[in-house]
Amino acid sequence: MMAPASFDGLRVLSLEARRSNEMTKLIRTYGGEPFVVPAMREIPLESNRLAVDFIEKLIGGHFDLVIFLTGVGVRALVSIAESKGRSREFLEALRKVPVAARGSKPVSALKELEVPVAAVAPEPNTWREVVSSVEAKFGESLSGFRVAVQEYGTSNPELLEALAAKAGEVTKVPVYQWALPEDLQPLREAILSIVSGGVDVVLFTTGVQVVHLFQVAEQMESADDLRAGLRSVAVASVGPSTTEELVQHGISPDFEPTHPKMGFLVNEAAQQAGRLVEEKKSRRMRSLSARQSGLRVAVPRSADAVAAGTEKSSENAAAMAPIDFLHEITSRIASSDSFHKVLGRIVDFVTTVIPCDSCFIYVLEEDKLLLRASKNPHADVVDQLGIRLGQGITGWVAEHREPVAIASNASEDPRFKLFKNLPEDRFEAILSTPILCASKVVGVINLQHRLSYQHTTNEVRLLSTIGYLVGAEVERARLENENAQLAGRLEARKAVERAKGILQRDMRVGEEEAYRMMQRESRQRRKSMLEIAEAILLGEEIRKGQMVAEQKTASSQE
Repeated sequence: MMAPASFDGLRVLSLEARRSNEMTKLIRTYGGEPFVVPAMREIPLESNRLAVDFIEKLIGGHFDLVIFLTGVGVRALVSIAESKGRSREFLEALRKVPVAARGSKPVSALKELEVPVAAVAPEPNTWREVVSSVEAKFGESLSGFRVAVQEYGTSNPELLEALAAKAGEVTKVPVYQWALPEDLQPLREAILSIVSGGVDVVLFTTGVQVVHLFQVAEQMESADDLRAGLRSVAVASVGPSTTEELVQHGISPDFEPTHPKMGFLVNEAAQQAGRLVEEKKSRRMRSLSARQSGLRVAVPRSADAVAAGTEKSSENAAAMAPIDFLHEITSRIASSDSFHKVLGRIVDFVTTVIPCDSCFIYVLEEDKLLLRASKNPHADVVDQLGIRLGQGITGWVAEHREPVAIASNASEDPRFKLFKNLPEDRFEAILSTPILCASKVVGVINLQHRLSYQHTTNEVRLLSTIGYLVGAEVERARLENENAQLAGRLEARKAVERAKGILQRDMRVGEEEAYRMMQRESRQRRKSMLEIAEAILLGEEIRKGQMVAEQKTASSQE
């Protein structure tokens, strides 16, 4: 019997660009929490020279076969022909030459233009089906054909090589291409989320998404971490072409849909995701349990046994585990001075040694606990969400300096408080412990689970120990961050005062009027007061430089 199509609350990452809204709706329709981050953007080629050359040669009767790989490519070529005033001649020439198409989309576009299609590559529409369909249609005569191939985004060397081996001449016709998104931060956050286990399912709808994902990961020096993260989540590929790209990057997808279409991909992913995620989570938990097992044995059995040399090598390794643990966590938090990097490393370490679906770190600043780090991406609430002492389970833990472990129905606990913009607040289980420095609370670590989870005594003690160990580092990083912000504000104030003085001198206005002038510019141009001040100061430096140059010129003439 087929499993019901439901993600059942799983977090689903898609890298879809052109149809991102449709993908978001589909994931939500099947009960998933959508996390859609475009991995690419479509841009016109800097020059259409090759496309224009193809149009002119086609009109001149140069080609014996034209292969279209995408519907967008068909329409783009017509637009280029229109821009050159050759659309009528182009379509007439296209209707006279044999045409092959890769799948239904270019077929639809060609039918709209009343262009007959001689051969159609069937599903799964890879380059192999393209070559086979052309070879089946034209047979041995293909060896004398001059073939043009409309490319899509990135070149397909396998297709070009296979055609070149069978045809007399092959010309590639690039029409449009894919570039990385202009803003890479969402893609970086997606990579970090995969690495830290912040997503459960990843959907790939084109090989270009795979290329760009790993390209950004390489820039972050995290390609190996990304590869490991993808092996720990359910990975779905829309079809063989995308699968080939994943395999080239060391990832074997868990499945392909029965048809290489987005709707089939999401539906069948919803059917299989629950089972795949549980299988991978079980393997991960077994691995983590093996890693943590050494923490439960801290000392050899007896001094006599040590003297007699009767311990087994495995027991010696177990005795060293607490030292390894301390070395690991201290080296992680000591490797960076940045406030958010320190917190990020703590999140990474905690989620490595204790399995969980979510990890939050709150830091006490004045009288509020501010959410400062998260395993899952929450750009809208990190550094924004504040909790009062005593408010919710997190506030209770900070106020009482005691851990709280709830195995199920966490939202029914009388101390619980719901925050609508945090999906994790609907999770079943929670483990929360204080972060302490010199007996003073400096923050709280929260671990949460989608399903019921009974935290062991060792896990509670382990997280509490981490809270003790990292407290001083968190407080140091917080103070340094606070000092840096104060220093920045002081420098900004100095710049504004200097700029205000220049306006008073040049505009012959009072101090208050000069300040209001800067405020108006700030609002109208949507720039900060510091940016306005820096522009005024730069103008003053340029003016002084010009005066010095003029004086030198005048002196030399004298």
